[in-house]
Parts: sequence; C-alpha cells; structure tokens
Amino acid sequence: MRSFFNELRRRNVYKIGAMYAVAGWLVVQVATQVLPIFDVSALAQRIIVLIIVAGFPVALVLSWIYELTPQGIVKTDEVAPDESITRHTGQKLNFVIIGVLGLAVLFLIVQRYFLPKSVDAGAAITDKSVAVLPFANLSDDKANAYFAEGIQDEILTRLAKIGALKVISRTSTQHYASSPNNLPEIAKQLGVANILEGSVQKVGEAVHINVQLIRAATDDHLWAEIYNRKLDDIFGVEGEVAGAIAEQLNAKLSGAEADALAKKPTDNVAAYEAFLRARALEGAGYDYATVRKKVAAYAEAVRLDSKFASAWAYLAINSGYLYFNNVDPAQYTADSVKLAADTALQLQPQLTEAQMAQGHYRYRVLHDFAGAEQSFEAVLQRSPNAHEALQSLGLVERRQGKWEQALAHLKQAANLDPRNAGLMVTIGGETLSNMRRFNEDREWLDRALALAPGNAQAIYYKVYSYQNEGRLDDAAHVLDSVAQTDMDPGIAFARSSQRLYERRYTTAIAELQPLLAQPEASLNGYGPGFALNLGIAQRAAGQNAQAQATFERLIAQIEPLASHVDDTQIPVTLALAYAGAGREQAALEQARRAVDLYRTDAIYLPAAEMALAQVQAIGGDHEAAIAALGPLLKVPGGITPAVLRLDPAWDPLRSDARFQALLKEPADDGKATGPH
Repeated sequence: MRSFFNELRRRNVYKIGAMYAVAGWLVVQVATQVLPIFDVSALAQRIIVLIIVAGFPVALVLSWIYELTPQGIVKTDEVAPDESITRHTGQKLNFVIIGVLGLAVLFLIVQRYFLPKSVDAGAAITDKSVAVLPFANLSDDKANAYFAEGIQDEILTRLAKIGALKVISRTSTQHYASSPNNLPEIAKQLGVANILEGSVQKVGEAVHINVQLIRAATDDHLWAEIYNRKLDDIFGVEGEVAGAIAEQLNAKLSGAEADALAKKPTDNVAAYEAFLRARALEGAGYDYATVRKKVAAYAEAVRLDSKFASAWAYLAINSGYLYFNNVDPAQYTADSVKLAADTALQLQPQLTEAQMAQGHYRYRVLHDFAGAEQSFEAVLQRSPNAHEALQSLGLVERRQGKWEQALAHLKQAANLDPRNAGLMVTIGGETLSNMRRFNEDREWLDRALALAPGNAQAIYYKVYSYQNEGRLDDAAHVLDSVAQTDMDPGIAFARSSQRLYERRYTTAIAELQPLLAQPEASLNGYGPGFALNLGIAQRAAGQNAQAQATFERLIAQIEPLASHVDDTQIPVTLALAYAGAGREQAALEQARRAVDLYRTDAIYLPAAEMALAQVQAIGGDHEAAIAALGPLLKVPGGITPAVLRLDPAWDPLRSDARFQALLKEPADDGKATGPH
C-alpha cells in the first residue's frame, strides 16, 4: 500500500485531483450564480454540474494511466523510470493550482461586490402562492391582444384581494412567455408554488377563455376550466377564476372577499373594452405618453358608463400622476383628480381601488402624507397582496421622514414583485441613496440592470450614487457605457451634472444646447434643470451675456409656477434661476417660499434648504449659508461632503475656513430617520 500511495504521488494524481476539484468548484459557481442572470434553465445548470462531478474520477484515472512528455501524451507504463518527467510536470501543476485558486478568490470577490444578488423571496415558499403568466392571445385579429392582457390583469387584481394567498404582480410575470417549458425555474424566480396559465380568443361577440392551474414543482394540473361567453356575459369571469383558484389552494375567503370577487365591474360592453385597453397598458411603464393613453381609455370607460367605479378610480390615479409631474396642467387639474377619486368612492365605498385613488389624491394633490398613509393602510387591510399599496405606502412614509419603515414596505412590495426593475430602482436609487447607504443602493441598481439592461433610471441613479461619494471616475465609467447620442433625459441630466463637477464647462454647454432645442414634451420634465445647468456653465465659462439670456428665458418659463409643488421642484429651480440672473432679493424670497412649500416633505425639503443656502452664499451671507450646511450633511436626502467639494455652486464659500471644516466631516451612517 505504501508503494501504491507513493506511485499516486509520483504520477501527480493528488495534484490533478486538487486542481480538478478547485477548477470544478469554480465552474459550478459560475454556472449557478451567473447563468440564472441570463435566464439559463435550471436543467442546463444541473447538466453542467453533473458533467463536472462525473469528470472527477475520469481525471484521476487518466492522470494514473498517462504521462505528459516532450513527445506528447503516452502511457505511464511505457516511460522508463529514468526518463519520466512527472516531478517536473508536478512543479508546473503547482503553478496551475495556484493560478486556479487565484481565479477562485477573484470570483468570490466579484460575487461579493459586483454580481447582482437575487431578491430575498422571504420565508419558504407557501403552497398558497400563485403567479399568473401572460395569457396567450389566440384571436385571429392580433389587435385583440389588449383583451387577453386585460383579462389577465383583472384576474390578478381579484386574486390580490384574497388575504390568504400570496400573489405575484403582473410587472414581474410579464417577462415570461404564455406557456413556458421551465415552470419550476420560473416559480423559483418568482417565489411561488403555483402557476396559472391561460389563453383568450375573441371572435366577434364571442369570447373563449381557457385557464389551468399548475403545481410548478411536479407539473401537476390542479384545475382547469374553459369559459365560452358572449361579450355581454363576460364581466364576472375574472371573479369566477379567482374564486376557483382560492378553492383549489384551500384559501378560505372572508365574506368581504367573496363579495369583492362576485361584484361585476360594469354591464356595459364598450365601457369594459375601453377599461381593458387601459389595463393592458398598466405594465407598459410610467412615461408620460403611456400614462396619457391610459387616462384617455379610462375616461372613455367612465363616459360610456358613469357608474364604473374601478374605471373612475384608475382615472384618478393616473391623471393624478400627470398632475403631480406638471404634465399639461390645464387638462390634468386638482379638481379633475378630486372628481374622479370622489366619484369612485361614492359609487363603491368598500372598493380597494377607490381607496387607492383617495390615497393618491391625498398624496399627489393635497400633499396630505399622513392621510394618504391611512388610505394605503386601509387598502392593505382588505387586500394584503396589493403591491401597489405597499409601494405607495413606502413612498408617503419617505415623505414623512419614516425612512426605515418606508424601506421595509418597499422590500415587502419587492417580495410580491420580485422582477420589477423599476421597484428596485425605487428601493436603491431613490431610498437607500437618500439614506446614504450607497453600497446597498448600487446593489439594488445592479439587480435592476440585470433584469433590464440599459434601464435609464438605474443608470442615472448609479451615476448619482457615485457622484455623491465623489467617485467621478466611476460615475464617468457608467456614463461612458451609454452612447453620447442617448437622448434619455435622466441620463443626459446626470451627464450635465458630471460636466459641472469636472469643471468642463464648454463641454457641458455643447451637450446641453442641443437638448434644449428639443420639444419640451420630449424632455420628460428635465427641461428646467437643463436650462439651469446651461446657465451655470455659461457663467462659469465667462459667457455672461449668454448666461443672462438663459436664466431670463428660464425665469419667464417657470415663474407662473412659483408656488406649484411637484416632483419637478420648480420652486427650487426658480430661486436658483433668480440667483443666476443676479436678482438676489427675488432669489432669497423664492428660496424661502420653496422651503415653506416643502416644509412637510422630507424628500424635497433638503433640496429647498440647499437652494436657500446657495442663494445666501451668492448674496454674500456666508454665515447663514454655512450654518445651514451642517444639518444638511446629516439629514437623509441632504448634501454630502463630496458634493460640497465638487459643485461649483459652493465656490463663493470655498475660501472660508468654516466651509473647509465641513468638507472634512465624516459621511453619515444612514441611520438618521426623521425630517429635520
């Protein structure tokens, strides 16, 4: 036996085994950690692992039988002992093993710091969990695709009202095919045990709906049903399907839940078709053009049936979004949003969609964040799976400075919507970033980019995150990954801020001028910000006449909105435009007005206070400006020492010793939770 083990050592069997084990582990890690990002099936990953495992004994046997010689690979028994170079080969294998170990360590570092982590799906997957995949449109007329999408969305809406079920959002399920062949992997990604598949065929006045509930792990068909209905008898199908699923999964319905499933939304076929057209667009994004289309379709639905409560509710929610972002304020007014929200509630006081509409009205129009919080909590009491309510609750909690509670609710929403890149951006770029938890912020943004490569919002916030830490090279690297011709307004704005921080003023001017030549509607609300940065760059580059003209044009454009509170921060921008134009008293008054307008808003109050400090610095009141900056370095959403160091807006204070002391303050740990 001693001779046998010596021979194993001489033939480098031990070293081959060690090298193969490390290399095999590395390949398995890459297969199981990286391939899922590209939606490679679980079966393919298992095959790779099995091949690696099966190859281990083969490698050991081959290392025993064969020897590598200068003449090539020959059988070990055919090599004379004095001609064997296995000792020399063993030395080379040592270097190979060290190299493979180095690669393994490098992979662990990449895995820890760079690879996107999967969203925590919470506890073990419950049997009472379901995801509804996109319904196939079997109609000859492909224009009827909206009908299949709308039916799917309505079934989801009703399932979400059942408290005993976990129901995954459509935003996450819409990434999949109607009848995929890898249900176990999809169920794992979504964190559910069951999958509902379906198809819809609409021919004239007839509708054919086929649905089947499948246990994903075993591919068992738990339930299936075919519904053949006329259009005027279609209204209750979604409730019937939701009720049948609850029965199959042993989810007991409360009386209120049973009533909600049984209630028909409308008896008007044309109104219902308009409603389904709008519902089909719900997963298409939040760009203003898409939201306008939804508003138009919901408005058509309530025009055809003035008692259509759900349509009134969604009309209020979507038109309120446009109002909040100052899109066509003459059409989307506070009164029109209130009318739609109140009508929905009057028609059906217990309808969760109507309560959602009230919450959005209080949030986006009244800025009554506490009242909105109560509305969204009421929705969740009746509809625990309403991921929109969880997300909205997190948004209004942020406005109140309840950052930790907001983060918890947003993560709960992600549990019900695990493949929603936009929600990941909200958690990372908009929440953790404000909390100064920049590493976690970028982890969530990387998850979003893994799901939606090129996602403009994720790229914008990743640049913003690096800028807040003063890592301009990293920010530039992210921006360089996007084509200069990319006209996404958010990315373009991040690029313009980068140019100011780099003091590349002529470059900023050259990039901003073509943007401002575009129609205002195409700038998605960034137009005033572009103009402000252009004026700052022109002033810094010595182009004083051009800068004055830029600031005056901006003032004329936004002055009528001096007191309009929305996410575009027009009151703040106006104060800085006054300051840029040399109108110091107007700037000071407007900055104080902005602080008052955002007094109850923990997200935008810091921006207003920063604008006031900038105006004071420009006007020579350095003491007041520096006194304001101390708290702003610590409050969530405030400024960072890196931005103070980089931003030319603070140049008037740069020679002040008190300002220099602020630059040395340590970064906030992100645990501040209340508004200041």
